[in-house]
Parts: sequence; C-alpha cells; structure tokens
Amino acid sequence: MIFDEFSIKTLIRPVVDFPKPGVIFRDITPLFQSPRALRMVADSFIQRYVEADFSHIGAMDARGFLIGSIIAYELNKPLILFRKQGKLPADVLSESYQTEYGEAKLEVHADSLCEGDKVLIFDDLIATGGTLLAAAQLVRRMGASVFEAAAIIDLPELGGSQKLQDSGIATFALTSFALNDQ
Repeated sequence: MIFDEFSIKTLIRPVVDFPKPGVIFRDITPLFQSPRALRMVADSFIQRYVEADFSHIGAMDARGFLIGSIIAYELNKPLILFRKQGKLPADVLSESYQTEYGEAKLEVHADSLCEGDKVLIFDDLIATGGTLLAAAQLVRRMGASVFEAAAIIDLPELGGSQKLQDSGIATFALTSFALNDQ
C-alpha cells in the first residue's frame, strides 16, 4: 500500500484553543477510526523499520502507546512503556521535562533495558521534544541507546525535532504541520 500523506493529514483534526488558548491541538482520533488510514500509517513505519538494527520499541504515554504497540507487535520487538508520573507499579527511573504546557515527569521501569539495547522511541507527535528527550535520557541512564525517535506528526516550528537531532537522536515523522495550518 502506498502512503498518502495528504489523506493522512485530512484525518488529523485541528482543535483550536485546546488545551489552552492559542494552541492548535492535533487530534489523531479520526485517523485511528479509519482502518485504511491506520493500516497506511502502520505499514509505513513497518516498511521503514522491518530490517533496522534495534532491539526494543519505547512508546510514550498515552497516544504513543497506540502506534508503538502496533509496531512492536508487527516487528516482534519488546515494548517499553514510558508513563506519566505515578502510573507504574514497580521500581522506576524518573525524568523531569518541559512541555509546551508546563513541567511534567516521565517514568519507566528501572529494569526495562540493559546495556547495549537499542530503542526506537515512538510518540504521536514531536512538538517541543520534551517527552522524547526525557525518554532518551531514561534510556541512556539504563545503559541503552536511542536508535531513532519516530512520530506520526512533526510540528517543526516548535523546535523539537531540531533539539532531538542536536542531542544526537535521529528523527522521523510521517507528516508535518505548520503551527497555523488548519
């Protein structure tokens, strides 16, 4: 199946002034409600990574879980969950970070990775890069490395992809939006 960026973009709903005035939230819910679109997204990531050299997939809470779990299943890779603070039951490592809305904390089980593991990290979008940079820091603290940071959407004007690349992390997104694209 050939990836059609335009049809994918039409299924990403802009929600103006959410979660606060001046923000255009990129809602991927309609994309996940379309079996054809979801298959195009999943197949695009699978084709990109099917022969890539990495050992684990890391998925960000919560929308990153949606695509990360599909790709982990399809590529037969272990799935590592990066959760918001207080959601994991065992020993965790924590990392504070800035989002476009304020400060947050990301956690992962301390025994999720070992030295030498290589992780492909997924989120629904790359905005300021805070979540993915925090995940990368947690990966490194366990002795592993980040293979690449992947997302459905990039918002390049917010600088996240550039921050990731500046810290030595390759990025990939299926589509991008300018901040004021409706």
